[in-house]
Parts: sequence; C-alpha cells; structure tokens
Amino acid sequence: MKLRLFILFVMICGVVFGEVSPTLQPVVIMPSVDEEVPEPEPEPVILSAEDTPDSVFIQRLQQLPYVVELPYNPVVRQYILRYFKGSKQMPELLSKHEHYMPIFQDVLALYDLPYELAFLPIIESRLNPTARSHMGAVGLWQFMPATGKKYGLEINSLVDERRDPIKSTHAAAKFMQALYKIFEDWNLVIAAYNCGPGNVNKAIYKAGGKRDFWSIYPFLPSETRVYLPLYIAAVYSMNFAHCHGVYPSETPVFLQDTIAADIVMFPELEEVIANGSIPVDTIVTSQRVHLTQISECLDIPMDVLRQLNPQYARDIVPGNQEYAICLPLDKMGDFILNQDTILAHRADELINTRRSEIELLQTTSVEGATTVNGVTYYKIKEGDNLGAIAAKFRVSVKQLKSWNGLKSDFIRAGKTLKILK
Repeated sequence: MKLRLFILFVMICGVVFGEVSPTLQPVVIMPSVDEEVPEPEPEPVILSAEDTPDSVFIQRLQQLPYVVELPYNPVVRQYILRYFKGSKQMPELLSKHEHYMPIFQDVLALYDLPYELAFLPIIESRLNPTARSHMGAVGLWQFMPATGKKYGLEINSLVDERRDPIKSTHAAAKFMQALYKIFEDWNLVIAAYNCGPGNVNKAIYKAGGKRDFWSIYPFLPSETRVYLPLYIAAVYSMNFAHCHGVYPSETPVFLQDTIAADIVMFPELEEVIANGSIPVDTIVTSQRVHLTQISECLDIPMDVLRQLNPQYARDIVPGNQEYAICLPLDKMGDFILNQDTILAHRADELINTRRSEIELLQTTSVEGATTVNGVTYYKIKEGDNLGAIAAKFRVSVKQLKSWNGLKSDFIRAGKTLKILK
C-alpha cells in the first residue's frame, strides 16, 4: 500500500514540475546529420508510342527472352506507331491476346517451337477465328483450303476446322515445323508462312544465295516485305502496351461482339463481364445437334455459342463421328444431364427434315453447285440474278461481286460464280 502511494506521489510531482518519466516519453528516431534519407522512387513516366525514342524501343525488344530475332529499324517503328494510333482497338486486341496466347503456346510447346510464333495470328487475323481474306484464307492462322487439308484440317460446308483455335494451331505448328526444316532461320520461316516457301527460295536465289530476311527483302513480294516488320511491331505492342497507358478490355473475349439484347435477356452475363472471364470446358459428341437446340435448352446466347464453336459454319454439329462442343463451364453439367432433351428439342425442324441437305453439305457439295477445296462454284442459269443467288447461298450481293470481281449486277448464263463462304 505504501509502495503504491509512493509511485502516485512521484507521478504527481512529475506533472507539477514538468518532468515526464522516461518510460512514458514517445521514442522518436531522428536521422543523424551524416545519414542520407532515401528519396521515394519516381513514378514511371508513361510516354505515347509517338514520343518514345528509338533507343527505348530497341532496349525493350532486346530484353525479351525470345529465340526469333527482333531487329529494329524505321519500318518497324512505323508499324508500332500504327498499333497505337488512336488505340481504340488495342484494348480488345490485348484481351484476345491474353485469351488465345496460352492456347497457342501450349500447342507450340508440343512441337518444340518458339513460343513467340504465337504472335503471328495477330497480323494474320487480328485474333478473329472467323476471319476470311479476299483470297479465301480462313481462321486465326489464315489457312487456304488446300494447305489446311494437307495438315489434317476438316473443311467442308458444315465444318471448317480452320476456325477451330486448337486444331488450326496444331496445323500451323506442323506447317512451321516443315518450313524450318527447309530454311533453318525463323525470320525466313515467318516470311514463308506468308508467301510460301517457293517465293522465299526465289528471293534467296536472286539475292545470290544469301539466307537472311533483310538480304532477300528487295526480292520478296511487296506484302511479305512488311510482314516481318508487322510481326515485330505486334510482339512489341502486346508486350509493352502498358508502357504507353493501354490495357486489355475488361469485357471477356466471347462477349465482345455479343449484342446488348443478350445482356438484357441473360442478366447473368453482367457478372461475367464484371469478372472479366468466362470459364469454359469441352465435351465430345457423335450426335448430330444444332447450336440452337443447345442455346434454347441451356439459356446460352447464340452469339456466345458461335464464338465458342466457330468451326461449325452453319451452326450444325454434323455427328456420325466424334466432334467437340465448347460450352460455358457452368452449363456443362446441364448439358450432360439433359442431352436427350436437347437432342429432341425442335429436332424435326432443325435436324430431321434437313438430313439429306446436311449430309450433302458435309460431303463438300452444295445443291446447284460444286465445292472444291473449300470453294463453291455455281454455274449461272437462265433467269438467275445476283440477288437470288446470294439468297440461295446465304451471302450478300456485295460479297458475290467482291469475290468475282464484278463491277455491276449484270451476269450471263453459263458463266461460273465463286462463293467463298
């Protein structure tokens, strides 16, 4: 008791006389005069591509851990600036790049090919699996029908595996593997992927046997001369877009083209958009089924199904052999449990009454026309007009005129039209 009174007395004295017990004083550590206080690191400066000096572009390209050489010159700079000019499409392209890159690189690894070859579809198709060139090349890797079939892709009026991201990447890997055996130089492989090995060999001959891209550059087709610079620019843009203040779109790849009506009809898509991802899985079936049956039974928007399964050109999984169907992961269990219901839903309208038509399409022949190597040829009959022909093949008059070099709507019986769809 006496001890407690003594401690209380000492504390009161400390307050009265302005003294504070050392144990009660706050400890403040002050730097010594000689000690330097570290300055905070400056925020990284974000420069537009246009304001970025050449030395920075060169340094960034050189630091990438890639096997394929990535030289820099004014032509490469020109195409880098094109990627960032306006930057309106870059966020969507970056989002697609994030989605497809793991798919491409997993397949390329199986063939022991450089991962950076996965950037080629950016310049081939802007990562659009349904892209079609004016020459008839299709898909992410832009295969012509003959080349696609040579490397194992099924191509007919119902199924076009050039649009299948995984199968077309296997075909592209086999093709590039074969090209490397010829040229043993990845820059020449990239050039040959664009214009064919024959044109590259001709350029090598004209260059006196020199076997590097920049030596044969003057002797390559004009389109191929810019192909490697475009590739290098794509590699830079996908790796360093953030250095220029450009970032991937938050909208998932499979919903970027989904119409607003689908969002209204299926409010759950808003959560998917907010999360920025759409988990998917694949199931194999040998049953003939229309994507509309799956869409209506499982409440999946047709736009999403089409983007998940771009290889089914007419929304029909042909059956008779095993075909893969890609679905949102949360719908996979419903598909398995309700498969019989799905197959029966509107079957007479969508499948049964069209069996002969579907089988005809599957054998690469269209009624009234002949399909060869993925291209349909139609012989014009008396009384035909472009509008009627376009409706028959479910294309537009504008497409027919473009594919056949027509400047007017005038056509003549006996002539042949080319349909690329």
